Amino acid sequence: MNLSPQDVVVVLKSLVDGSARVAQQKDDNFSEELERKFLATGSTYAELGEGLGMSASQVFRSAQRAEEAQLIYRLAGRPAAGDSKQQIKFWPIRANLKEFLIHGLRYAFPVHHGGLVRGIPTAHAAPPLNQQLAESSEPPPVWPDPQGTVRGLEFSPLYKKVPEAARRDPKLYELLALVDAIRDGRAREREIAIRELTSRIDEKW
Repeated sequence: MNLSPQDVVVVLKSLVDGSARVAQQKDDNFSEELERKFLATGSTYAELGEGLGMSASQVFRSAQRAEEAQLIYRLAGRPAAGDSKQQIKFWPIRANLKEFLIHGLRYAFPVHHGGLVRGIPTAHAAPPLNQQLAESSEPPPVWPDPQGTVRGLEFSPLYKKVPEAARRDPKLYELLALVDAIRDGRAREREIAIRELTSRIDEKW
């Protein structure tokens, strides 16, 4: 079962929407009491998928692949009474996730470039890097999007629904832009992006 680009988006989304708790390893700080509290509240597959333009079954399969790739430790709770939607909980394995995003993602899912299009800025042209780097005279990298307001050079998103998901969630937008800077940025851009991404993954959002 091979990891898919959309699986990375699901894991990143789980970090920022309250359904994730970060652990150094899958059993760090883990106990039956913690598991009980962890499963007591949180998102369903359908709710997480709604924010990403995915179905519940797509999110479920992404979680399976991410777990197999050792990027997350997955807990699945029983549905509440009268609720057919299954709750989910991810424990991203922080060390593994950072290692993959920083060192492996650019090779596993390389960027494809295109011509000038209308879209949403990403990488160094998006927050938070655009607040830390000098503005370039070159057209910015953008995810193609008919609702976008910026004209720039086409930069392939990890998943086709990324622009829609980023519009809905500013924190997710930042993570995706940082990941793109690591995938295809210059040395200075990658250096800052790695620092910013690491600090966000280490936070317990």
